[in-house]
Amino acid sequence: MEYLLISLGGALGCNARYLVSNWAAQHLGTTFPHGTFIINVSGSVFLGLFMAFLQDRSFIHPNYRLIFATGFAGGYTTFSTFMYESLRLLQDGSVFLGLLNLFGSLVVGFLGVFVGFVLGRLI
Repeated sequence: MEYLLISLGGALGCNARYLVSNWAAQHLGTTFPHGTFIINVSGSVFLGLFMAFLQDRSFIHPNYRLIFATGFAGGYTTFSTFMYESLRLLQDGSVFLGLLNLFGSLVVGFLGVFVGFVLGRLI
């Protein structure tokens, strides 16, 4: 049942990402990745808002977290999860780990896409 709930939320998130991305391309152009920027920021706001809302409300069924946090936000953008996990590390006092996650993910992620791109061109 959990996988079905996550899949439902993920399908909604993926479709929302597609809609926002197309809207941004049509209305803002394609010289800058406006759609991705809007999606990453709005997804981060959504996940932060949703997780803060759930924090002290144990009466809310855990399935809502599966649908909206894991499914929807995960399908919409994984950037939101990355930002939330970094925030939690910083809030828990793990400043080094929080900053390592933030900057390490950006640098290593960029290197990863660069290496993948180079390897892909060699194939």
